[in-house]
Amino acid sequence: MAISLSPGDLAPGFELESDSAGTIRLNDLRGKYVVLYFYPKDNTPGCTTEAYSFRDANSEIEAEGAVVLGVSTDSLRSHETFRQKHRLPFTLLSDPDHRVAEAFGVWAEKKRYGRTYMGLERTTFVIDPDGRLARVWEKVKPAGHAEEVLAWLRSQRSG
Repeated sequence: MAISLSPGDLAPGFELESDSAGTIRLNDLRGKYVVLYFYPKDNTPGCTTEAYSFRDANSEIEAEGAVVLGVSTDSLRSHETFRQKHRLPFTLLSDPDHRVAEAFGVWAEKKRYGRTYMGLERTTFVIDPDGRLARVWEKVKPAGHAEEVLAWLRSQRSG
C-alpha cells in the first residue's frame, strides 16, 4: 500500500492507547502541530537512533507548539520499557492491529534477507493545528531526522 495522503488532506482520525498517557485521540490535539512518526520496532538499532533524535530535539519541537507521538505495532509494555530505557520524553502509541498505519498508508509489504512480510514503513507526518497534513517524510533516515522536522516547524513560524 502506497501513501495516498498529501499535504492539505485531512489527517485520518485515530484513537490509540499510549504507554504513558491513556488513550490519545487526534481530535484532542487540535490547536497544535502533531509530529506523528511511524517506526517499525522498539529497541532495534534504526528505531532507537530515530527515537534519540526526537528525544534530543523534543524540547525545541515543543517550543514550536508541536507534540511528538511515536507509533508502532509493539505492545504497550514494550513501549513502556523502550521509553524508560532510553529516557524518551514523548508518548508512544500502540497500533497492534495496524489500522492507523493502514489509514496513513504506511503498512506495506517489505523485503529483507530474501523474506517478504508486512510491516511499517518509517514515515513521519506533521499534522497542522486544524487537523490537516502539513508535511510528509517518506523513507526516513533515522539519524538527524528530528532536526529536519524541527527546521521545517521553524520555517512555518518564520514563513
